[in-house]
This record gives sequence, structure tokens and C-alpha cells, in this order.
Amino acid sequence: MTTSLAGATGTFDAAGSGRDGDGDPALDDGRRSGRRSRARRRLPGTSARSRLRAGTAGLVERVRPTRQTWPVYALLAATAVLYLGGLDASGWANPFYSAAAQAGSQNIVAFLFGSSDAANAITVDKPPASLWLMAISVKLFGLNSFAILLPQALMGVAAVGTVYASVTRVAGRVGGLIGGAVLAVTPVATLMFRFNNPDALLVLLLSLAAYATVRAVESGRVRWLIGCGVLIGFAFLTKQMQALLVVPGFGLVYLVAAPHRIGRRLLHLLGALAAVVVSAGWWIALVELTPAQYRPYIGGSQTNSILELTFGYNGFGRLTGDEVGSVGGGGGTSTTGLGRMFSTSFGGQISWLLPAALLLIVAALWLTRRAPRTDPARAAVLVWGSWLIVTGLVFSLMAGIIHEYYSVALAPAIAAAVGIGAGLLWAQWDQGRPAPVPALLLGSTVMITAFWAYILLARTPTFLPWLRWVVLFGGMLAGVGLVMLPHLTRPVARAIAATAVVLSLAGPTSYAVQTASTAHTGAIVTAGPSAGMGFGARGGMGGAGGVAPGGTAPQGMGQAPGAGQAGPGGQGGAGGMGGLLNATTPGTALVAALTENAGNYTWAAAVVGSNNAAGYQLATGLPVMAVGGFNGTDPAPTLAQFQQLVKDGKVHYWIAGTIGMAANGGSDAASEIDAWVQATYPTTTIDGTTVYDLTP
Repeated sequence: MTTSLAGATGTFDAAGSGRDGDGDPALDDGRRSGRRSRARRRLPGTSARSRLRAGTAGLVERVRPTRQTWPVYALLAATAVLYLGGLDASGWANPFYSAAAQAGSQNIVAFLFGSSDAANAITVDKPPASLWLMAISVKLFGLNSFAILLPQALMGVAAVGTVYASVTRVAGRVGGLIGGAVLAVTPVATLMFRFNNPDALLVLLLSLAAYATVRAVESGRVRWLIGCGVLIGFAFLTKQMQALLVVPGFGLVYLVAAPHRIGRRLLHLLGALAAVVVSAGWWIALVELTPAQYRPYIGGSQTNSILELTFGYNGFGRLTGDEVGSVGGGGGTSTTGLGRMFSTSFGGQISWLLPAALLLIVAALWLTRRAPRTDPARAAVLVWGSWLIVTGLVFSLMAGIIHEYYSVALAPAIAAAVGIGAGLLWAQWDQGRPAPVPALLLGSTVMITAFWAYILLARTPTFLPWLRWVVLFGGMLAGVGLVMLPHLTRPVARAIAATAVVLSLAGPTSYAVQTASTAHTGAIVTAGPSAGMGFGARGGMGGAGGVAPGGTAPQGMGQAPGAGQAGPGGQGGAGGMGGLLNATTPGTALVAALTENAGNYTWAAAVVGSNNAAGYQLATGLPVMAVGGFNGTDPAPTLAQFQQLVKDGKVHYWIAGTIGMAANGGSDAASEIDAWVQATYPTTTIDGTTVYDLTP
């Protein structure tokens, strides 16, 4: 006779308070009758060896929640300090999204559609879910850096808590604390939870969806699966098709492990799919059904279509490299392959615990190999493991645009896999059983982690050069100590285990602290100290996306002095690409000119590229038209449309300057407008910037 792991650990609630689960009729007789489960008790006459052979039955019977909840509160408090401390040092962070948040706080249409400006010329090239939270914060606290970045930091703390809660349900408090800590100090997570890209909300929503799936499998209650569908739907409204990468794995796990007959499981999955469609589709339908004249142009598309943006630029184009309107040309070569996440560019961002996660997934599946079909521990491993493997493979093999910070989508899955695997293996020893194989797996994992951390730290040899040696030798010794667990006393073993955890997290923690203490601005940012040029915007190429880790882009790549400002003849200012990757900082005389009589115009100015426009808009608080959208390649507006706007007196100034990059197809409307303005209107120079007064 065996007990399910759900009886042992499935009764943990989010805070580890020991509350019973949702009641699964397939798990034990006590639950069938509606009584509280008592499956956590050790069954008399059952040996440790027979329980191990039964899979996870009784695996963590003695891992019980206690009234001492201070460890998780300490973890969350430390995470809050890491993510909130000095939050406003990055200024506008990504001005592209900061300007859109400003617009959303000023105009309800801009809020609803995600416009770049309050006059609703064009949207950002993503759905607006993450902008909604920032716009609300700006409305509450005013337009400032802290208000824009606060939601991201709070979402980071919530994501850490979510991973802790999910892991604790199946692997006990030790596993939950390890999983939460791994996520908290992953360098790219520290970066993105202190930045205003959509990735922070995406990570939180997918983490909550994974937690809901674990609860759905454990309890069999469809409400958890429907909740998962709603969360994935709103994740779609954050970053579109990337959110759907987790769907196959989550669905298959429920189909295999949920405690119902197959027909009912299929019906539940159809209900969850309907929840995804409704929670994402209402906004898609709103955009598609609203006449174009009553909404902004859909940025990132060539036909003013949200469906084109979904399946093209933000969809299959990311896999194939065929992204019409993207910069740098299409179909370029790419440093793709299974080693991408371990590369110089990505490795220090995300891969510190990636080898450990992969090894511990295998270890956890081995431990649960004889468990019942409905075993929640195995299901949890498969939920988080499928997220890690599917998303990791896509990121490694995709030929389209990819930046290092995208890898934050792997961080919760890595953290949960490490927490579950470590928690289950540790429970073998913690119950006083001779467990040489789990001890060997724990020790090997720590030694592999120490060796990989040494390699990553060696890529930045001037950054804490002593640390890599401490991690290497200390980790090796701690790993050997863990292998000897069956022969150690409890106090010694716990001291060695604690040391192993500290050493395993020392490398990513050092990078995370360095990241939190460094200002990051621009469209492309990376975590940790510099390890050389990163891979490019297109699947690993240099150029537009090749940004050195450690903060902001180098000169000529988003941070050039005067970037986006025009020199003589209307060409882009120093740096050329500055208008593509970062905003300008206009002088006081130019700000004064833009604000003078601004009430007589719909747009105070127009300029090519969203980041160019963002700098002027944030400085003046007035709508500035981003001609051509982010890349300057959208046909919004066309030359004829712009001429009509000028004729109607809706645009005051044209600020000269082009992004100056080759595009993968896309529209030439921005260049045509720039040429027409230069040929038609007199020029003047204000604060070194070439402007044209378009007053009729």
C-alpha cells in the first residue's frame, strides 16, 4: 500500500500553512468522503525501500509546514530590496514604453489601444497589457521614473512568491525557498523586473498559469484550469505568440495526470482553451472591428492589422527571420543552435542554474517513475520542465529577432525545476533514510553548477576575480560533502547543504547585485558586467542588437551623443542609430519652441521613429507623432496623409533625422515625408537640431 505525494506535500498552500488541498477524489478514500486527508502519516509496516520503489509515495512525509513563516517573508523582503532599491536611477529606462505609458495616462483611447502618443497616431508594436499597469501607476503617482518602473518591481516580487508557492506544494519548504531564491537572483530577472519592457508581466502571468496548472492537476477542479487559460490569454495581450509556447506542455500534463476520466479531462481542456480565446480575443476583436479612422495605426504592421502583427512580426517571423519592416535585412545568418543559451551573450544572463535544472528534472522524473498517474510532484516537474524545454528550444533555434533579455522567460521554469528536484532529493535524506543515489545526484548537481559558474565568471575576468575560485573549489568540496550525506550527522549535513546553496547562488547573485546598481536605458539592455559584444537583434548577428552586457548600448548603438537629432541637411545626428535604440534629450530652447502655442496643434512635432518621438514627448508632455513607428518602416502616415495633416494645421514642427538602417521590406513613407518637408519648408536650427515649421 502506498500514499500519493499529494498526501505528503500537496496540501501546502501558498504560504506553506498546511491547509488541505482542493479535494481530489482520485487520490485517497478520505477525500472521496469529503474529510480532511490524513495521507501524510507514515503507513505502518511499510519500509523506506518499498516506499521509494512506489515512486514518490511517502517521499516527503516528514517535510511539513511549520508556523515559522519568516523564511519566505525574508526571501520576499530581500527580493523587494533588490528590485526596488535605487529604482529610478534608470530614468525613463526604455523611453519607447515610457512615452506610451504617458500617453495612456492622458487619453483613454491611447490607454485602450497602446498608442505611442496621446493623439493616437500609432501604437507600440506589442499589445498594451503591460502599458495598462504603467499608465495606471503614472496616473496615480505622476509621470516619473519610479512610477513607471514600480509595477515591474512588484511583479518581480510576486513572481518569486508564485514560484515558492508552487514548488512548496510538491517539494516542501526547502525546495520552495531554493526555487524562489534562484528566480530572485537570476541576473536577467533582476534586470527586467527593474525595467519597463513587457517581459516582467509576461513572466508573472506565465508563472501564475503554471501554478494554476499544478493546482488543477492536484485537485481536478476545472476552475484552476480555466484560471490558467485566462492568465495565458492576458499573457498573449502582453507579448503575443510567445505566451503560447507553454500551452502544449501545460495541456498535455493535465491530459495525462488529472484525476478524471479521459473524456472529462478533454472537456476541461476545451474549457481552458475557450478561456484563452476569450481573455485574449476580446481585445483582438476590438481592434479588428474598430474602423481605422477611430483608432491608432497598428505599429509593427504594414497593413494596419493586428492579425498581421500577431502572426508576422511578433509571430512566425520570429522563427523564420522573415519579419517585414524589421531593421538589418531579412533572413540573415544566425548563431542558432542548442548552445545559444550557454553562449557568451546569453550565458551570464540566464544559464547559471540551467545545467542543474536539466539534471534535476531527470532526477525528479526518476524519483517519481513508479508513482501513480495522478502524482502531483511528477506533474509539477513536467509543467515547469515543459516550459523550460519548449521555450528554450525555440529561443535557441529561432532565426528571427532575439535579444538577450528575452531569456527572462526561462527564469521561472529553471528556478522551479531546481527547487522541485533539490527539494525531493533532500527529502530522501531528511527522513533519515539511506539514500546514496539521491545524495550522489545532489552532490553532482552542485559540482556541475560550480564548474559552470566558474566558466561564466571567467568570461568577465576583471569582475570580482577571486569569486570564481571560491565558487569552484568551495562548490566542489560542498558537492563531495553532499555525496557523503548518508554518513553525516544532521547538523553537519545541513551546514554543508546550506553552504552548497550559497555557493551555487554566489555567481548569479553577484551579477544580480551589479545589475541592480547599474542604470539601464534604451531599447536593448543586458544584465551583469560586460562579457563582450552580444549577439545581434537578428538571431545572434552583430549590429543593431549587438550590445555589450552591463547596461546601456555603446556609442552608435542607442546611446550616441545627440542620437536622433539632425545635423545639416536633415540627416541623423551623431550615432545614426540613436533614434532607433534610444530617445533624444532635447535642449531647453527646443522644448520651449515645441510647447509654444501647442494647444493650437494636435501634435507638437513629428519625427521619424518611435524612440526619437519619445524623447521629445517625455520632455514636453505633448503628443509627438512617431512617423513610421519603431523602425520607421510602417506606412503610418503615408505622404498624402501627412500632407493633409499639415494642410489642416495639425502638426507644428518636423524634426529632421532618419534612423538610417536598411529594412527588411517595409514602407518608404518616412523617407518620402522627410524629403518633401525639406523641399517645401524653410529650415531653422534650435539647440543644434534641425527643425521645420509646418505652420500653413
